[in-house]
Amino acid sequence: MFKIDPSRLDVAKEFKARPFGEHSPELQYVLNYMRTRQTSQFEVLVMTEPGKRWVLGFMPTGGGVPKLTNQTFDRLEDAEWHVFKLRWKHITGHDLPIE
Repeated sequence: MFKIDPSRLDVAKEFKARPFGEHSPELQYVLNYMRTRQTSQFEVLVMTEPGKRWVLGFMPTGGGVPKLTNQTFDRLEDAEWHVFKLRWKHITGHDLPIE
């Protein structure tokens, strides 16, 4: 079973530097695990203004309507980084010491 090593900050730094596009095999494994893990609710980003604003939400397992938070983002890169950090903490139990 694959586990994320919380000391592999290089993988997190790679994602922060380039959240979109091709990734190293190590980062791709991490992303695949983060995006397919079993959890009671899943972090999602909901675009509220096309190409301008995203809101963090939580999708219940099994689907339905996401519960939106008041956390908004004006850049998709910032939103993706925020979700990456949330998932990292949830899975590893450790905060990412990278802003």
